[in-house]
Amino acid sequence: MLHLSLLHTRLPITISLALTALVLWGVICALRGTVDRGYTAALWVAELLIIAQALLGLPLLFAAAQPARLAMHIVYGGVALALLPAASAYARGRVGRGQAVFYAVMCLFLLGVAMRAALTGGA
Repeated sequence: MLHLSLLHTRLPITISLALTALVLWGVICALRGTVDRGYTAALWVAELLIIAQALLGLPLLFAAAQPARLAMHIVYGGVALALLPAASAYARGRVGRGQAVFYAVMCLFLLGVAMRAALTGGA
């Protein structure tokens, strides 16, 4: 359980770095006026990292002595899990600069959610 806890506390650093890179990449895509396939693939890699973070957190949640204390952490985790697929569905009809700006803003918001989730986590 110690290894799971260590991974669960360290993975947000990787997620935050990935989201920061995606914000910057999204701005570059907006300046170019197009969203390339590499950017959308990187968005889904970030989503996979968030899914891994949630899967690592589930056993820790059930092993916690006071799971109700972590309610906001769970809410932030749920928002982080749902945000990228929802944003992708919403942006499906958009093309070019609007889509790039939307994804960059969404990644910036998701970065804030990820950082807040890390702050509300069990300590």
